[in-house]
Amino acid sequence: MSSEERVQQIFAESIKTKQEALKGISGAIALAADVASQCLKDGFKILSCGNGGSAADAQHFSSELLNRFDQDRPGLAAIALTTDSSTLTSIANDYQYSEVFAKQIRALGQQGDALLAISTSGNSDNVSAAVNAAHEKNMKVIALTGRDGGAIAKLLNNDDIEVRVPSKNTARTQEVHLLVIHCICDIIDHQLFG
Repeated sequence: MSSEERVQQIFAESIKTKQEALKGISGAIALAADVASQCLKDGFKILSCGNGGSAADAQHFSSELLNRFDQDRPGLAAIALTTDSSTLTSIANDYQYSEVFAKQIRALGQQGDALLAISTSGNSDNVSAAVNAAHEKNMKVIALTGRDGGAIAKLLNNDDIEVRVPSKNTARTQEVHLLVIHCICDIIDHQLFG
């Protein structure tokens, strides 16, 4: 297979994954966007976390809210818990890596806030700990997962929303997660600013 044929195959797989996901998760995305919009309307903030590519997605989401997504508008309250290397490494060193997000949520989170928890496998220990910490603070959780939802799916309560991408491929799941984030940002802009 040539490099160009490989590129075409990857594009086709990505498109197919997105089409299959749309059938099953569009309702969950809309609910997640409604929760996020209401959180911000009520004057609260959205915290986000994940590892690796999901950390980049958490930061991407936060930057779209703090700065702008598709239109000029006031900044919206969002914090990516993945960005402060001193905090992350001190928590990992003094306690354990599984606490790097949970300790931040316990310090920064409050009832009324929301957590965007991102894990392609659903099995990231530190993201699971973040979900538990958010529940301790009576925060709603929006979980972006893949595969079978993993351990995170089992932690969610009735007020939480899971957007589970029906794929076992990490790259395809991350591609859909980014599209989900853009959908949520678009709906937030529409609901808050018209």
